Amino acid sequence: MKIAVDISLYPLDNNFIPPISDFISRLNEHPSLMVITNSMSTQIKGEYDVVMGILNQEVKETFENHAKAVFAIKILNNPISD
Repeated sequence: MKIAVDISLYPLDNNFIPPISDFISRLNEHPSLMVITNSMSTQIKGEYDVVMGILNQEVKETFENHAKAVFAIKILNNPISD
């Protein structure tokens, strides 16, 4: 099943750009994902199990490397377009 995820990272730190850039760069390293970034969030599209596995890995890495961070995530099943 294909899904689309809209995800925003809010590092609770004055120097917030590097953690966001790092997270997006890591997502882009996964060829099985379609990653589209704009000024407010990042959209990720792909197969459910693949997307959720990658998100699990990358969110965990962000939490391990940054003392305080918040993710806002919306997940849509059966996205209209690829």
